[in-house]
Amino acid sequence: MSDVEILRCDVAVIGGGIAGMVTATRAAQGGAHVLVFERSAEDRYLCNSRLTAGIFHCALNSVTTPPAELARYINDATGGTAEPAQANAVASDALRAVRWLQEQGLRFVRGAQAYHDFTLAPPTVNPQNRGWEGRGGDVLLRTLETALAKTGGHVMRGMSAKKLRMDDSRCTGVYGENAAGGRFCVEAAATVVADGGFQTSSSLLAEAITPDPDKVFQRNARTGFGDGLRMAREAGAALTELRGFYGHILSADAFSNEKLWPHLWLDFVAAAGVLVDRSGQRFTNEGDGGVSMANAIAAQPDPLGTFAIADQKIWDERGTINMQAPNPRLREYGGTVHVADSLSALAKLAGINEEALKNSVARYNEAVLSGRPETLSPPRSTSKFEAYRIDTAPYYALPACAGVTYTMGGILIDDQARVLDKQRQPIAGLYAAGATTGGLEGGPVGSAVGYVGGLIKSSVMGLRAADDINKVRSGMMDRVAP
Repeated sequence: MSDVEILRCDVAVIGGGIAGMVTATRAAQGGAHVLVFERSAEDRYLCNSRLTAGIFHCALNSVTTPPAELARYINDATGGTAEPAQANAVASDALRAVRWLQEQGLRFVRGAQAYHDFTLAPPTVNPQNRGWEGRGGDVLLRTLETALAKTGGHVMRGMSAKKLRMDDSRCTGVYGENAAGGRFCVEAAATVVADGGFQTSSSLLAEAITPDPDKVFQRNARTGFGDGLRMAREAGAALTELRGFYGHILSADAFSNEKLWPHLWLDFVAAAGVLVDRSGQRFTNEGDGGVSMANAIAAQPDPLGTFAIADQKIWDERGTINMQAPNPRLREYGGTVHVADSLSALAKLAGINEEALKNSVARYNEAVLSGRPETLSPPRSTSKFEAYRIDTAPYYALPACAGVTYTMGGILIDDQARVLDKQRQPIAGLYAAGATTGGLEGGPVGSAVGYVGGLIKSSVMGLRAADDINKVRSGMMDRVAP
């Protein structure tokens, strides 16, 4: 193995996003020698954490909410399918994680919603092009890297992990390649997989998310290939169901127009009106909200054959609801907005089946007027979002697509972020944190997709992974001390 570079450390972290950097920094502050292996060679390497809007919440609730209440919110959001150990861990340590980040020098401001009370400063309002520089997630990653360096740890750029190093049933490091094509081998007492979700992997998306990966929009840094998930599976790790992703409904023109992502959501317009396919039929419960609707769009036989249907009242009231609103910027930025004085004319403009669209809207309006939208097929709920009648001309049809930010399924872990095997036993020396893991978010097939929050999930489990690693290291050192 003379042509293989040998590296040794106490903790090897795969991935330099928030989960990896929280784990690395916390472990290093406990005395461990830590190396972070980041596949990108760029100084400010792109990842979802660098592009984040920076809102730390727990299931759309403030992290200052009492833990018992947060645990209930997680359970409600996920339809009771969240792993209890993970749900309780995140609920218990959500505020602790934010306070720890503040101790590292990070600042927070209040955002527009009540649960936005911890938003990274300076806030990232619109990160198109390089608008993220010097803001939110960029500041977070650079702050944590500075803290890591003070302890002697390093982020090693251009180092791509390829295979976990296993000694019988124990993980003892990782094999990989550097940016020049050279091979390296890391010998480590603990290895942490934290390289993000699999949203950029066409094969994994096709396996679990959509029949046509090319027709869902990558509303992300486009660096989540699922390598860590694959390596962990090869090493014997158990995986959760891979269904579910966090994302939003975007204009279908985002594929050709950079101005139309990551914002200008169609979520609130669609949640007030209806979503239909080209045949003019509704296919999901719009009342479940944008994340769930985006998942439903991705699962359609033609993920680019979807339209949000609204009238003037919806466009005026729900199309302008927040800073991500499509009214009026969608048209100003060149996005397609079909407008007509009748549903018949609207259908012809958009290429939707005319009679079916009129029938779908008529049935919907009748159900809303009678106060029984739950009788529709599929049912329409109103506990989260009010259902508006579509009866005020002109009418709108917005060609839509699913914008995927990060995937929710992945490596199964326990409440200390230890990777579990198929018998649900920890694999010695192996941890995982962040979007590469599953078991917290998601929900049962056919239900709303339970969104908890990528930042809080990553930071809590990163802290817990580091704390367990340091506890194990401390015990080992006690045993060998004279």
